[in-house]
Amino acid sequence: MSPILPKRQMSEEDIKLQYITPSIVSKWSRDKITMETRVTDGKINLKGNFVFREKPKRADYILYLSANNPIAVVEAKDNTHGVSHGLQQAMAYARMLDVPFAYSSNGDGFAEHDFFTGQEREFGLDEFPTEEDLIARYKQEAALTPQQEAVLAQPYFTSQNTYPPRYYQRIAINRTLDAIARGQQRLLLVMATGTGKTYTAFQIVYRMLQSGIKRKILYLADPNILVDQPI
Repeated sequence: MSPILPKRQMSEEDIKLQYITPSIVSKWSRDKITMETRVTDGKINLKGNFVFREKPKRADYILYLSANNPIAVVEAKDNTHGVSHGLQQAMAYARMLDVPFAYSSNGDGFAEHDFFTGQEREFGLDEFPTEEDLIARYKQEAALTPQQEAVLAQPYFTSQNTYPPRYYQRIAINRTLDAIARGQQRLLLVMATGTGKTYTAFQIVYRMLQSGIKRKILYLADPNILVDQPI
């Protein structure tokens, strides 16, 4: 059955519904895809005595290796734009999220940027990489060690009283664990006041212990409450 509207007259949301979403979900498990995902909360601005927050940045699609381990960003545009028109926006979000693959689409096909190789290409709508193929590419191009894969597979701690990490916390946690898994022995992680240093440190310790890359960890902090919270 043909769509009610010609493709050139469709909105971006129509293009996503009719073309991009079916293409992606035919190759990826639905539980590894999120849509309209908030990347930032929105910049806080001060104008006179008024404080207001700008609209948050949202990615059209994010594809995941596992929870809190995104692998790709996909940005959609309507069909009056070219296939690669949204690629720069997808790349900007990918850099913010520390994601290796960025894609854009206008419903005719996809454009890809691979941050490992720096290469870009375009391909048909039915040629979007499968979940297995893209994960295999990631592991090969990142040259993951068995310890890195073990850490990558270890989920974050979650409960009713904890919140999912913000994008910068997730990047700090994942990069720290990746460095430790590669054998780096000394690291310095610097975070500003109010950015969740205790939460970030706790998740690093938890995932190291659960993945088995460390058996004992000495956790030091001042004052005592910063030790009590992680315990």
